Parts: sequence; structure tokens; C-alpha cells
Amino acid sequence: MRRLLSLALLLTLAACGSPPAPSSESTDAPPAAAAGPDVEEMDVARAKAGMDSGELTSEALTRAYLARIDAIDRAGPTLRAVIETNPAALDEARALDAERAAGKLRGPLHGIPVLLKDNIDAVGMANSAGSLALANNQPAEDAFLVARLRAAGAVILGKTNLSEWANFRSTRSSSGWSSRGGQTRNPYVLDRNPCGSSAGTGSAIAASLATVGVGTETDGSIICPSAVNGLVGLKPTVGVVSRDGIIPISISQDTAGPMGRTVADVAALMNALAGIDEADPASHAAAGNLPPDYAAGLDAGALAGKRLGVLRQAMGYHPGVDANVEASIEALRAAGAEVVDVRIDTLGQWGADELQVLLYEFKDGLNAYLAGREGVPGSLEALIAWNEANAAEAMPWFGQELFLQAQAKGGLDSPEYLQARDRIRRLAGEDGLLKALDGERLDAIIAPATSPAWPTDWINGDHFTGAGYGTAAVAGTPSLTVPSGEVQGLPIGLVFMGRPYSEPELLAMGHAFEQATKARKPPRYLPTLAP
Repeated sequence: MRRLLSLALLLTLAACGSPPAPSSESTDAPPAAAAGPDVEEMDVARAKAGMDSGELTSEALTRAYLARIDAIDRAGPTLRAVIETNPAALDEARALDAERAAGKLRGPLHGIPVLLKDNIDAVGMANSAGSLALANNQPAEDAFLVARLRAAGAVILGKTNLSEWANFRSTRSSSGWSSRGGQTRNPYVLDRNPCGSSAGTGSAIAASLATVGVGTETDGSIICPSAVNGLVGLKPTVGVVSRDGIIPISISQDTAGPMGRTVADVAALMNALAGIDEADPASHAAAGNLPPDYAAGLDAGALAGKRLGVLRQAMGYHPGVDANVEASIEALRAAGAEVVDVRIDTLGQWGADELQVLLYEFKDGLNAYLAGREGVPGSLEALIAWNEANAAEAMPWFGQELFLQAQAKGGLDSPEYLQARDRIRRLAGEDGLLKALDGERLDAIIAPATSPAWPTDWINGDHFTGAGYGTAAVAGTPSLTVPSGEVQGLPIGLVFMGRPYSEPELLAMGHAFEQATKARKPPRYLPTLAP
């Protein structure tokens, strides 16, 4: 479900394989899609206004995105970001147009096409986690969040590729690769990696293959692909968005979240995603903590009077990233914020324990998800055997070391698991992020989201140099990345980390930063970087 990358271990837990090598064709712009509305960089507000005025329909919008997927994702630059389109998408759009004509509007997302990461159950499409072993996994019911999207009027456009098994199969893997979908490419520079595990959502939304998209995260899998693909990405407090119907890694850290080209789009999508689900044990704590509108506080002046702490412990791995953080600090101060240095004394001390927790929880959660599913391996043990029997297709570049480690673990009543789970939450939360926020009277902590995108490498795997998001991931608290600039044409982001259920405040500050800097640039689809 996500990119696992702690500052202590810089763990690279991805999944890779071998589609055809990237083309050397040079293109500064994608090929034109079929005639229809121009959806490039179209945001929720503009799409809604067009449909409200009658100048645009959901069917025309959906058809334009499908044509753009054909022109850019499956031809042209060949991003391989969309693993499957919804065969009923146009029918859904027509039905929503008919509702609009009859005076029934479900909300701001009525008729808006949305892409889902391919580890989220949605009726009518496979849910595979990118694995050929689950290519026939046809869910009988929508995930809780998908049901909420449909109720809000969204058109489910399709599913996006991801790092196979959400980057939790091997310790030496390439983000954005799956045996079912091949290698997703970064639309800014095609031979660069889109990060993961929400690689397809990041690449697709950057390339305007849908208005907005849904990713999932355990540790960095929304924040990292959002940052390196020039997007806004929100990892909510664990439990704010239901995990029902999502192929799991960690009951402690998993969450879905919105990804978009603007903070306003992310806030609009968050309104549909957030909701109390009685079937999700973490959801109960969120009751009473969900605002009526995540977009209500978006104001260009929202940074005035805010006190932010910059986590310099998460810097120092790239001079271009450091220079961008310094420029971002000046922009924040110019917008009225006070910015001070802050330390997290426990930073990275949870790394080894975090992996142990995830191994235990992955085995337990995956076995529960697979049990009773038809036409797929019914357990982690059976999945390991399937991969071995189909190694040429499933494991052409790397193995399943993490699967084997997880299979060797006991149950969630193990003292090793219980002690490690409690220890990492305390080190990252109570003694880490929350202690720093409270001790320095901060509204949020800021840090560079991650390094610029690295060249995709199926032999050696990912090449991370650093990241700043891991504390919030392990603590289960929210984080938001906003585009902050580029390094040699490669997008980077600034991450805002806050207290539990502080998503509205983070979105407000992120929106003000976005309006002050206007740092995001559309992708250019360059084949490679040149001096």
C-alpha cells in the first residue's frame, strides 16, 4: 500500500519486474487526445462550473479522460499509470448527467472522474495489488471509501498501477513496477522513477488522466509519489478514511488518502473519503473529529500568525533540496508565519521495530483479506508458493524476501509484536512528533518530503537519499506535501506534519503556501535529463 522509508533504515520496500525499456523518443508535450473538452490541468472547480453551466457534461469529461489515457498512458509517452479502466465509466457518467438534468446533485464531486489505486476493491474491476496472482480477484462489494465516492457522485474512471504488493514483497525492488502493470514512468522525465507505492496515481494525476486520484500509504506511499510527481498529497490520520476493502499491510499505519494537482482538489476529494466506518477499529476514535468541510478553511492568508518548526534533521542529503527548503522558509515567513528550528530527539529510533510490526500485521491482515476470495491464492503461504511456481513472470528481477519473513512470524498476540508496536508509536508519537509540537508550541512541523526522482533501475532497485515524512507515518498522524519547486526539472515537495485530526489546519496552511509560491509546473514528458 505504500512506500516504507524510515530515516533510520531508508528501507526500500517496492516491487519490480520488466516491461519494455523506455523509449528514446523525445517529446516535450504529450500527443493530442481526441476532440473534446480540454482536460489538461482541469481542476474540480472548473469541471464543476462547466457542468453547472451546461457547457460540459460528465459523459464528455469522462470520454475525454479515457481518450487521454489512450493517447498518453497507452501510447505516446506510455506512462503505464492506469492498469485498468472501468468498463462502466461512461454509463456511470451518463446516469449522473441524467440526475443533474433532473435537479439532483450529490455534491461538489457530482460527475467528477476519479482514479483508484489498484489495491482498493471496486466492483467491475480486478483488485490485484499489481500482482498477476490476483489478476482474477473480482470484488463482490465496493470498499467503504469507494461506496462513499459513488454516493458523492464521483465517476470511478479506473484503477492505477502501483509498486506490486504496495512495496512489501522485496527489500530490493523498483517503485512503480508490478507484474500485472509493468513499470510506471514519471511524466516529468520518463526514465525517472515515480516513487511508490501509489506510483500510478501520482503519474496519472500529474499527467491529467483524471481530475483527482486516491492513493494509499503505510509509510510514504502517498507523500513520496505526490512529491516527485509535482502533486499535493494528504496522508490522513489513521482511521479518518476507512481501510475496509483495501489490500492491507498494517492495521497500525495503513490509510487511503487524496492526491491532486491543487490543495483545493485534495480537500474536495477528502470530503468524500473521510467517514466513520464501524467495521474499521481505528475509525471509532475519529468520531467527533471530522469537520463538515475540509475546504472551508482554505485561505491565502492562513499562514499569518502560525508557528512552524523546520526539521533540519531531515535535511543535508541533497544541496538542491536544502536550498529549496530555505527558499520555502522565506516564503512562509513572507506569508506571515514564524519559522523556528525544531528537533525530534527520537527520530529514526523506531526503524527496526517498525519493520517487525509490519511483518506481523501484513501476514495477519493479508490472510484475512484473501480468505474466501475465489480464483486467487487463499493465504500468504499459498501466495508464496504461487510466486515460486510462476517466478519467470512474477519475480524476474527480485524475490519475495519480505513475504518469507512475514510468513515466519506468529500471531498478533506475540509479545515481540505487542512490545514493538507500542514502542514505535511512543517513539514516533508521544516522545517524537507530538512532544516536539507541544514543546515548541508549533502549529506544524515542516521538512523536505523526499529526494528528487531517481533513474528507474530494475537491477539495483530504488536509490533514495532521504525523506522527511516517516515520523507522521509511524505516529499515525496526518501529513501533507505541497509542491515547493524543482531540482533540475524534477519536482520536490514540502511536507507539513501535524497533530491527530489536524487535516483542516494542514490543508489551510498548505493552500496558503501553494498560493504564495505557485511552484507547481505541468509535466514535460522529457525522455531523460541532459546537461
